[in-house]
Amino acid sequence: MATLSKRSTIYFDPDVHQAMKIKAAASNSSLSELIDEAARLLMSEDEEDLQAISDRVSEPSISYEALLKDLKQNGKI
Repeated sequence: MATLSKRSTIYFDPDVHQAMKIKAAASNSSLSELIDEAARLLMSEDEEDLQAISDRVSEPSISYEALLKDLKQNGKI
């Protein structure tokens, strides 16, 4: 097991908990390692989303109504 330094109590649906225990056993890792990896992946996705927003901040915006009108005019809907 990797060296994890903080401890927390997490409550799961019993079926989810059972599935995680099976996955941990099948992947030769602990529940803590699975949860740590899942949390890191979630935060990584958030980081990617924030970077995408930052990269597009200078792009012009369009209202939903204008988008629908444009799609309709171009035969897309």
